[in-house]
This record gives sequence, structure tokens and C-alpha cells, in this order.
Amino acid sequence: MILTVDHVTTYSYDSPMGSSVQSLRLFPSRFSGQREIEWQVAVEGGIRGGEFRDGAGDKVESWSIRPPIEEVVVTVRGKIETTDTAGVLRGHRELVHPMAYLRETTATWIDDGLAKLASEAVADCTELLDCAHRLSAAVAEAISYEPGTTDAHTTAAEALAQGKGVCQDHAHALIAVARAHDLPARYVSGYLFATEDGAPHEAAHAWTEIWIEGIGWIGFDAANSCCPDDRYIRLGSGLDAHEAAPIRGITQGGSEERLDVTVALEQVQQ
Repeated sequence: MILTVDHVTTYSYDSPMGSSVQSLRLFPSRFSGQREIEWQVAVEGGIRGGEFRDGAGDKVESWSIRPPIEEVVVTVRGKIETTDTAGVLRGHRELVHPMAYLRETTATWIDDGLAKLASEAVADCTELLDCAHRLSAAVAEAISYEPGTTDAHTTAAEALAQGKGVCQDHAHALIAVARAHDLPARYVSGYLFATEDGAPHEAAHAWTEIWIEGIGWIGFDAANSCCPDDRYIRLGSGLDAHEAAPIRGITQGGSEERLDVTVALEQVQQ
């Protein structure tokens, strides 16, 4: 499948701000499931700085913006060819050992509710891949997809307690229950072209990757009860949503910040 991406993120301020520095993880991952055809990332009025690939294999690029700043506009436009690899992250080069992803974070901290969910989901499971699928299914059943019921700071435990959330919450909860069984797991950010049933969804998306010994990293999208296929574009990963955030930055000043994001994906006929 060939997909085009048009992604615009705008930060607006009530009064002019000082200088700003942005760290962007907005570049397609290099692995056998996707091939970059063309891809451009820009910050309006910004100065491109250095770039590098971190230990997880993700490209990171820095930008700076000189004052006065009334808004920061980050644009991503590109075209990419995707292939269904049944969720397996093949051909992806990285240096971080999988065991590093057993670390807990505030967002993925395991409370009694998550521990119980993790235990009950795999009560009679003996094969690791089957266990991972069962954990994903358990999270999907326990947390219904309801936009607007959580925010960027909601933890996996909080989302489970209220029984509803969005893809970020599903990903955090699956990471938590996987780690409860000593399965390394991480948060993945990217895009989703369309759900299998065509239901409304956010094109900017998140899911989980779980390390299965003998296979490698496998993606699980509990929010859609499937493994990532050719409808998905993978950008980057981290221990949780904060670490894997596509855009992170600091802007000097005390003005109120407003955020507006538009993402559009289209399929190109071959």
C-alpha cells in the first residue's frame, strides 16, 4: 500500500514568547514493513539543527526558533510504501537491549487492578506469543475506546479503573500487563490509515510492541484488536507516550499555549 501523510501541528500563544527548541521524532522507521518514497519535516521560521539515530533506531532532529514567537507550526508531508509483516518488526536496527523495556514509568505503573488483569488473562497460557495476544485482547475488553475521557497525563491504572480511554491508554495498559509477566514492552507512535471496519479514528495513532524471544518485537494494537499491518506507519518508540512523543520542546515565556493538530492520510492508487 502507498500512503500519503499531511500532518500539521500548531502551537499558538496569547503573547509573543522567547526562543524555542524542538526535538522531533517524525520520521518513518527503517524496517522491512515500510519504504520511504518522499518525506519532509519542517518548522515554520525555524532553523534546522543536528540529527541522529538514538539507541532504539529512531531518527531525531532538532530545530530552534528565534523570538518573538507567536506560534510554532510543524509540518510533515510525505509518501511511504507499506507492507504487511503480521506485526513483526523485521530488519529494524537498534542498540538498546530488549530487557531495558522492563522498566516501569509513572504512566505504566502496575497497580492491583492491572496485576489482576494480567494474571487472569494468561491463567493457563504456556506459549509466549499466545500470552501476548491474550493480554492484548484482555486490555481491549477492559478499556473501551471513548475519545475525550482521558488526557495526556492519564496512567494505565487510571484508564483501567474507569474502563475507557483512547489508543494511548490501551498502549500503556498493555505495556504494564506485559511487563507483569516479564515480557519487555514499549510504546510506539505513528499513523493509522483506516480501521478494518472503517470506523472513525484518529489518524495519529499509538500501539504497543512486545518482545517475544525467538521472534523479536511484535506490534499489538489493543485499541483495534489487531496487529499492525500495511495500514500503519511506524515513527518511533519509547518506554511510554512521553518518551516516544513525536514532538518535544521548550519555549521560553509564560503565555498560555494552545495546540491544534490535523492529520490526513490517503491511499495512492498503484
